[in-house]
Amino acid sequence: MERKYDLDERCVNFRAAILIYVDRMPRSEAGRHMGRQLLRSGTAPALHYGEVQGAESQADFIHKMRIALKELRESRNNIRVQFKAKLMDGSRKENASLLNECVELVAIFAASVKTAERNKIKK
Repeated sequence: MERKYDLDERCVNFRAAILIYVDRMPRSEAGRHMGRQLLRSGTAPALHYGEVQGAESQADFIHKMRIALKELRESRNNIRVQFKAKLMDGSRKENASLLNECVELVAIFAASVKTAERNKIKK
């Protein structure tokens, strides 16, 4: 049975979308600067989530999820700044969907951390 909701696959797809997005960015000084930052933060969550899946304890799980969440939040803010600075067109469907997916991933990771922390306290 195939899972309808696969967070690992979403993270991998987000990583691929970041690579495509950055390749289309302007080659201006600002575009290169923001692009390099986005490459680091936007491609990291997929790798961190891979580490989450091999967490050795609940504390390790929470720690790794927090790192991925930090990178996602940085990516979200980077993309928002780019739209406001008009480095990329926020009205284009594919650009807007990248930001939307990032926002959704932030919400999912934040909820997972919160749940894991709550469960840790109960034990």
